[in-house]
Amino acid sequence: MLNRPITKLTLYGDQISGNCLKTRWTADYLDIDYDWIDVSVVEGGTRSDDFMAMNPSGQVPVMRLPDGRILPQSNAIILYLAETAGGDDLIPSDPFKRAQMMSWMFWEQYSHEPYIAVRRFRLMFQNMAEDEIEPQLLSRGRRALGVMELHLTLNEYFVGSSLTLADIALVAYTRVAHEGGFDLSEFPSVHRWVARVETDLGIGHARKVA
Repeated sequence: MLNRPITKLTLYGDQISGNCLKTRWTADYLDIDYDWIDVSVVEGGTRSDDFMAMNPSGQVPVMRLPDGRILPQSNAIILYLAETAGGDDLIPSDPFKRAQMMSWMFWEQYSHEPYIAVRRFRLMFQNMAEDEIEPQLLSRGRRALGVMELHLTLNEYFVGSSLTLADIALVAYTRVAHEGGFDLSEFPSVHRWVARVETDLGIGHARKVA
């Protein structure tokens, strides 16, 4: 692990995006100095010429280092921040546990975010009615929460006994899953874990349990 100090960087993101908030929470947790630039997804900010020149995929978040280097993708950004700012407590030192952390981070982007985050966006920001939304988003999102529930029934965190990047990655959209029509009261271990991680990160409680 490099553990080099980071000079002031810039994070581009949208406050409604859990993916973007991951980068802020990690930077704040590690006491990293950064500028935040709001880029609205809903208002088309990620499709502007200037933004597309920086990140042709037209997605937030994006990190820009003082030397001009650009890094997109939330989980790549938080990994970079932790590895270069002395965030040893966020990354297990044991190689297998570190691989487990990465496995959960990959799973979050492949089997969690595409359903929970997308359904939330459809309801909250595209104002779609329930019957207009793809049915599989609800069933697959509930399945993802079920996988988390099974793991968290026996574990307080996703890897080891303390907060890691896996928890930061997974809490971002889980804590607002109710905005996508998911009821966390059905997943009590997940509910308790969300509160635990929010406390660790020092962030406000966004969840609502019916």
